[in-house]
Amino acid sequence: MAGYSDNKDPVLARLKRIEGQVRGLQRMIAEDVYCIDVLTQISAATRALQAVATGLLEEHLNHCVAHAITAGGPEASEKIREAVAAVERLVRS
Repeated sequence: MAGYSDNKDPVLARLKRIEGQVRGLQRMIAEDVYCIDVLTQISAATRALQAVATGLLEEHLNHCVAHAITAGGPEASEKIREAVAAVERLVRS
C-alpha cells in the first residue's frame, strides 16, 4: 500500500488544480499574454507541484520508511537510500 493512500483524494484534487493551472498557461501563450505574467503563473504551478512532492515525501517517510526501519534488515537501508535519492531529486528541481 502506498504511503499516500489515506490522503489520495486531496492529492488528486491538488493535482487537478495544477492541471488547470497548466491549461491556463497554454491559453496564456496562445493569447500572447505578457511574458512576465506567464512566468509568474509558471512559478505558481511549480510551487504547487513542489508542495505535492514534499507532501508525498513526508507520507513516504512516515509510512514506508518508518515501517521498514521498524522491521529492520536490508529493506530499512534500501528505503533510506530511496528517500535520500528522492530528496536529492527534489533539491535539484
